[in-house]
Amino acid sequence: MISSIRGDVLHIGADHAVVEVSGFGLHVSATPKTLGDLRPGTEAKLHTSFVPRQDDAPLLFGFSELAERVIFTTLVAISGIGPRMALAVLAVHTPAEVHRAIAESDTAAFTKVPGIGKKTAQRILLELAGKLVIDQPEAPEGASTGPAEPEVAAQVREALVSLGWIERDARTAVEKLLVAEPELAQADVSTVLRQALRSLGGAR
Repeated sequence: MISSIRGDVLHIGADHAVVEVSGFGLHVSATPKTLGDLRPGTEAKLHTSFVPRQDDAPLLFGFSELAERVIFTTLVAISGIGPRMALAVLAVHTPAEVHRAIAESDTAAFTKVPGIGKKTAQRILLELAGKLVIDQPEAPEGASTGPAEPEVAAQVREALVSLGWIERDARTAVEKLLVAEPELAQADVSTVLRQALRSLGGAR
């Protein structure tokens, strides 16, 4: 298995790059994000996944982040999910968004990907639940893990979810609100909830 390559970028196309490795120009399919990180004439190092095919030439896929390759290889292991569809998922969503969608059972996140309908999205969630884990480095003993989330934030987030917003949108709205107006961390829940509803465009 070719797990990584390093070489000069010769060409960048709409959905691939050509990287010269030991005198060979390798055609590497990639996401728009990965291609955007590359520059012709510069050296690139990509995490790769080699996909053999019975009736056609094998394909090599490259990723600027290891997390992208992990998600890609996990997706293509699902029956009916080919490498092109797995690449499309990463073209639409970042690795963090994929993890969050799985954690929240957010079917709609995957139906945003061209070619994925509701049934396929549900199968992806079912297959990936518990398989994708975000590795977090352990904090040194005695080190601070950062400020705890204000209690009011958790309560407002739960209230927004009960009103119909998905967990991701509710969390983002509350976090942005408290960053913009940190004094609200000491306010009552009803006050913060009203502000959050305004930022989200009103109650549903």
